[in-house]
Amino acid sequence: MKTFHLHGKCGYELQTEIAGALSYLHGAASFPIYHRDIKSTNILLDEKYTGKVADFGTSRSIVIGQTHLTTVVHGTFGYLDPEYFQSSQFTEKSDVYSFGVVLVELLTGLQPVFAVTGSQEKEHRSLATCFIISMEEGRLFDILDARVVMEGSKTDITTFANLAKRCLDLNGRKRPTMRVVATELEAIQMLVEKSSNAQHNYNGVQSAINDTNEYLDVVSCSAESASDAVPNSTSDEFWRSSSETW
Repeated sequence: MKTFHLHGKCGYELQTEIAGALSYLHGAASFPIYHRDIKSTNILLDEKYTGKVADFGTSRSIVIGQTHLTTVVHGTFGYLDPEYFQSSQFTEKSDVYSFGVVLVELLTGLQPVFAVTGSQEKEHRSLATCFIISMEEGRLFDILDARVVMEGSKTDITTFANLAKRCLDLNGRKRPTMRVVATELEAIQMLVEKSSNAQHNYNGVQSAINDTNEYLDVVSCSAESASDAVPNSTSDEFWRSSSETW
């Protein structure tokens, strides 16, 4: 297995695979399983570059319709659901929050907790909090990774960011389920692929047009050269007639 790289394979495709796997654990398994430590370093790639969820050391199977009450909070700082941290009640929506942080990592290229040097001392900020504030203030593209802005369309990026923001809602009940997240990511991925194919076809047509124009230019130049090489029959007849007259 290889560690998951945010900008290696197509991010949309990887996140769709991981969301689908978590959706299965939450709803399709005989007993729902909550991972409880979703983070980028627990997302690996196999030899075929397929995304895999790893490290189930803190996971728990849950009776349907119940939450998991713990005496000790498990998880990684920066990915922890604030609601779970306060109540010690872990639900499927807690995994959704952690996954939302991973989505924001993909968009920004930043760590879940990053250092900012102030005027006096270095302070640490929560990526999730900074991301939400940036969106609410209309400054989403100020916090995004430059490669994401360059390679993605504004519509696709905004749709992806809005999904991440919903996953990070402080009220767990308002967060989407992993099944909804997986479905929406799949729809975004299809739109991205469709847009990419359309751009590829456009580039192909433009290339064909350019090739045709270059060919016509060559033919035109060849025709002009051939025309210059042919003697002027009218001029030749004039001089021949003049010679006979003399």
